[in-house]
Amino acid sequence: MKLVLLDGYACNPGDLSYAPLSRFGEVTLYDRTPSELAAKRIGNAELILTNKVPITKKVMESCPHIRYIGLLSTGYNIIDLAEASRRGITVTHVPAYSTDGVAQAVFALLLSFTNRVAEHHAAVAAGEWSASPDFCFYRGGLTELAGKTMGIIGYGSIGRRVAEIARAFGMSVAAHTRTLPDPAPKEVRFLTLSELLAQSDVVSIHCPLFPETEHLIDENRLAHMKRGAILINTARGQIVDEAAVRAALESGQLGGFAADVASTEPISPDNPLLGAPNCILTPHIAWAAKETRARLLSVVIQNIADFLAGDPKNRVC
Repeated sequence: MKLVLLDGYACNPGDLSYAPLSRFGEVTLYDRTPSELAAKRIGNAELILTNKVPITKKVMESCPHIRYIGLLSTGYNIIDLAEASRRGITVTHVPAYSTDGVAQAVFALLLSFTNRVAEHHAAVAAGEWSASPDFCFYRGGLTELAGKTMGIIGYGSIGRRVAEIARAFGMSVAAHTRTLPDPAPKEVRFLTLSELLAQSDVVSIHCPLFPETEHLIDENRLAHMKRGAILINTARGQIVDEAAVRAALESGQLGGFAADVASTEPISPDNPLLGAPNCILTPHIAWAAKETRARLLSVVIQNIADFLAGDPKNRVC
């Protein structure tokens, strides 16, 4: 049996091992694959692994031996699921592997605004503390999170973990979700999206990208946020209207915006967020801790084993 991994570098730049994949047959690994080469590289392979390389109807038509597509991710919008289903191709993903890593990243981004560690370190390194007439000096306002409201859009595994950490900081928590948990936790207020935006000091996005969530946060919804609030996006870049976010930052309606994702990745040089005031951008690294990636890889391997055993888990198709 032939297995092709189309874009393995992001998950494993060299600190993990793909050797366990060899138990499933002949393995071909590519660090990166341009979309136009996907069909050629898949060839007559039966098992396909992909992180961000789209498997389209055209690819499936060109590669009729495909039996299984395993995603090295939670999201599966890069797969033509209708075509895969029509062809009887099993598609699996890896849910919830990045919960702790992404939740940790949310607060790394948030604390960049509230404590300004990097900014003050740079000032100390530049000699400003040495030249200060006082035992301490600080630039701009520092902010305590205790007593503030964290609004969470999407209350899946990551949203729930963010809520736990927010409460540990002494924040109150509000959430907006399509499906109310049963039982609903008493310590979380479940609100409409409009209510959440109006009441929250910090809003963190954790919903999936669907047609109905594209540009969920647009000019109108930004205008309904509490003035000066902080918005954090570690979900998908297309969930926010990036041009509207920049305008809200420039007007002061939005006090800060931090994102680990962008509408196009790698980020386009003309992305409106580049150079925006009070904006922090990281290059899609919330999932990239070694522990997180190792967890992902172990589930990917088990997904293949379960499929071959006739009992596929984590199926999306």
